[in-house]
Amino acid sequence: MKSLFGKLADGTKVHSWALDNGGTRLKVLSYGGIVQSLEIPDRDGRYANVSLGFDTIEDYVEGSPYFGALIGRYGNRVAEGRFTLDGESHEVNVNDGANSLHGGAQGFDTRVWDVEPFTEGSDVGLYLYCTSADGEMGYPGTLRTKVTYTLTRQGDWRVDYEATTDKATVVNLTSHVYWNLAGEDSGTIYDHELEIAASRYTPVDSGLIPTGELAEVTGTPFDFRRAKTVGEDLRGAHRQLLYAKGFDHNWVLDKGVTREPEHVATLRDPSSGRTMRIATTEPGLQFYSGNFLDGTLVGSGGTIYRQGDALCLETQHYPDSPNHPSFPSTVLRPGQAYRTTTVHSFQA
Repeated sequence: MKSLFGKLADGTKVHSWALDNGGTRLKVLSYGGIVQSLEIPDRDGRYANVSLGFDTIEDYVEGSPYFGALIGRYGNRVAEGRFTLDGESHEVNVNDGANSLHGGAQGFDTRVWDVEPFTEGSDVGLYLYCTSADGEMGYPGTLRTKVTYTLTRQGDWRVDYEATTDKATVVNLTSHVYWNLAGEDSGTIYDHELEIAASRYTPVDSGLIPTGELAEVTGTPFDFRRAKTVGEDLRGAHRQLLYAKGFDHNWVLDKGVTREPEHVATLRDPSSGRTMRIATTEPGLQFYSGNFLDGTLVGSGGTIYRQGDALCLETQHYPDSPNHPSFPSTVLRPGQAYRTTTVHSFQA
């Protein structure tokens, strides 16, 4: 179902799309491809919205920390907004201290996407289209992007990313949903149990830029190879936690880049029984523990969002990859197709 959600200052209409399949209820905005809400049942069949968001378009435009948004052209950080590609230097928009974050100040999260609904067998979904002009936010090449949101008959939420370019460029697309499986108005996620299939992570400097090291998680707070609560090591004195005010790091997934989505993470809320399993083709997972939610944002239904009220699990390539030749490449060239997939499966 399609409805008018609001209008931007220039009069552009923003629509909301509601999808329901397999026990999962999803609301998506044309602005930023934002997941405004995602509702799933608990062990007793009671539904709750498990993603953070706002009730008005004005809130998304004025103060959103990427709630539910599609992220591009480059998810995560690029150091000092600079990189070199084929011997040519490029400067992209800086919007996070000295660095570029999530594609710059006018990234894909601020665009109004063209949306087309579809039904395929027992699945339903949305095609979202966006074209980014050569030089937009400093990135080379005209990038044509298609993202497909699918709700399957099993209630899985599948995201397929595709892109092509007419010049060599760098691309790293992801989704920035803030998850709280107990419900977006239920308090912190510190009791959530998280498991990540990764033996290494990428340490960062004080600006949250990877140092280039792929460090072992053994003996550190970053070891989630066996499920543990998010809060178990969150307040430890590890220097990496001090830099990020918690977790805001990329885990190097053991499976690497794969042609088909493979299971990489499981998140479970013991209080409700809700569980989310994530499978992806991507080599990295950015786990962010909601460290910068500071109580200044009022979300859906009048809830004040505070530190740790949700977490993000962003499947992607590594941060600052254009400046680290040893990292899996994010370069896309004319004639090539960028394709990645992430699947979120829910149960209680």
